[in-house]
Amino acid sequence: MTRGPVLIDLEGTDAAQPATAPAVEDDRDIPRGVAMQQVAAITTRRPSRLARWFWSVTLALVGFIASLAAWDYVTGLLSRSPVLGGIATALIGLLLLVLLIIGLRELAAFGRLRTLDSIQHKAAGALISLDLKQARIVLGDLEELYGNREDTAWGRAELKSRQGDILDADGLLGLAETSLLAPLDARAQREVEAAARQVATVTAIVPLALADLFTALTANLRMIRRIAEIYGGRSGTLGSWRLTRTVLTHLVATGAVAVGDDLIGSVAGGGVLSKVSRRFGEGVINGALTARVGVAAIEVCRPLPFHATKKPSVSSLVGRAMSGLFNRG
Repeated sequence: MTRGPVLIDLEGTDAAQPATAPAVEDDRDIPRGVAMQQVAAITTRRPSRLARWFWSVTLALVGFIASLAAWDYVTGLLSRSPVLGGIATALIGLLLLVLLIIGLRELAAFGRLRTLDSIQHKAAGALISLDLKQARIVLGDLEELYGNREDTAWGRAELKSRQGDILDADGLLGLAETSLLAPLDARAQREVEAAARQVATVTAIVPLALADLFTALTANLRMIRRIAEIYGGRSGTLGSWRLTRTVLTHLVATGAVAVGDDLIGSVAGGGVLSKVSRRFGEGVINGALTARVGVAAIEVCRPLPFHATKKPSVSSLVGRAMSGLFNRG
């Protein structure tokens, strides 16, 4: 048994010293794109069957009670004052007419989205099989889809004048991409850049978690709706929400909303920004994830798959969106 401290001579050894030990990185200071992660979780979360039953029964009960109360009110008012009862009946009838129109518009919106999806599947099949007849059917569908739009008049005229000279499906659909869809692609990319810039700015400047979450959610919903409108699939409220769920579910399934270190280092100088200011780095990452959602929305809403033209790059979109907004150092 020894008494007192035991001294061990470390001279001449390669033992690590505190002064030379590598710094421990704090994962809490690395931007993660929290707002966009939460938006993806909220949008793609599916309620349980019990919750769906609960809300269905609740809405049915509330609708039944409201209808019964309105009926009793109108009949009672008619018995007391036929004039006032007639006015109330007319207003309720007008309300029901407006609700019917809204419902029909939602159904028409779903129909337009299905049309885009159908054309895209036909075009993909024509490119795989190199079927010229199928490709010409796709061009007819595009002419019907964009026939009443003035912003596609030049592209339709160019496509009509040159399609007779092309005798292969690949070249025919490539001509449709470059002449008809190129201006629409440019507009859709500008919408993505605007949404990414808005989300990044609010995240970097406003120090409130709910503010950047609300901005990310509304900006992405608006961006996806406008992209659908650009490509001819004007969607209503329910259609926009369903389209957003489709896009974000695909991104979550493929892991595209997971932030990697390569994204921080490559997009808009995020590696430097994350060291200078965590809020700026978080803004860049949320903007980059918004751009990823936008590119996925373009792929979903575009009536032709990308073939003759390249798919938009997330890095280039975010670089243009952040140009002048953040200092690259």
